[in-house]
Amino acid sequence: MIIDAHLHTSGQETTDGVLQSLDEAGVDIAFLLAPFLTAPYSLNDRASLRAGNRYLSELVKHQPDRLVGFAVVNPLHPQAAGDIEEAAGLPGIRALKMVPTGWYPYDDCAHRVYEVAARLELPILFHSGIFIDGRSGRYCRPSFYEAVRDHPGLRVTLAHLGWPWCDEANAVGVIDRINGVAPAESQFRFDLSFGPPPIYRAEVFRKALDVIGPRSLQFGSDRFLPCPGAHIRSAVDEVTELLDELGVTHNDREAIMGGTAADWLRLPEAKEIA
Repeated sequence: MIIDAHLHTSGQETTDGVLQSLDEAGVDIAFLLAPFLTAPYSLNDRASLRAGNRYLSELVKHQPDRLVGFAVVNPLHPQAAGDIEEAAGLPGIRALKMVPTGWYPYDDCAHRVYEVAARLELPILFHSGIFIDGRSGRYCRPSFYEAVRDHPGLRVTLAHLGWPWCDEANAVGVIDRINGVAPAESQFRFDLSFGPPPIYRAEVFRKALDVIGPRSLQFGSDRFLPCPGAHIRSAVDEVTELLDELGVTHNDREAIMGGTAADWLRLPEAKEIA
C-alpha cells in the first residue's frame, strides 16, 4: 500500500480526475490539503480558507477510503479556533494543515489552535524548514514545534524533515525514543516530501532512518493537483530508489510508504501493516 501523505489541491480538481491521477501513480490513498497557495485562496484571507475547506470536503466526501481531507487554518485570525470547529464538521475532513508564516509554533495564538485540535482529535501537518518561494523560514525551525508537547495526545507531522534543519528535526523526534516512547505513541512524525536537494537526500534519509526510524517517517509527494499521475509517480520512484540505495528492508519500506501515515491517522489499514 502507498499513501501520499502530502498532496496539494489548487481548487481546479475534480474527484474523478484526482482518482485517475492516483491510479496512474499507483497510489492507494492520498491526504489532500485544502487550497491556500493558488488564487483566490490565501493564508491571509480567512474567508478564502473557509471556502477552500468547504471545497475540499466536496472533493473528498464520497471517496472516504481513498481521499482524506486536511483543512487549512491560520492562527493569526482571531476566529481560527471556531474555523477548526467548522472544518471538523465537514464530511471527509480528518486533519489540519498549518503553515507558520507571521507566527511561531510556540505563540499563544498557536496554542489556542492546538487546544481545539487536541480536543477534536485532529492531527496537524505542519510546514517545517525553508520555503521554496523565498518566504522567510525563520518561523519554521523544528525545535519550535516542541510546544506541541504541551498538548498530550495531539499528533503532528513535520514536513520536509525540516530542511535545512534536518538534524534538529531528528533531535525533536529522538527524544521519544530516548524516553522509551514507541513510534506509534509518539506525538511526532516526519514526512519525506521534497525537502533536501538531491545531493543531500541519501545522507539525510540515512540519518533519519538511523535516528528516528522508519515508523516515524512517511512518504509525501508534495505535488500540486491537478497533475498527471506520472508527476506523482516520479516522487514515489525517487524515494523508492533512495530506499533501494540505502538497503531498507521490506517491512521498513512498507512503513515509510504507507504504514506510518495510516497509523498516524488511525486508518484501518494501519493494523494490516503493523
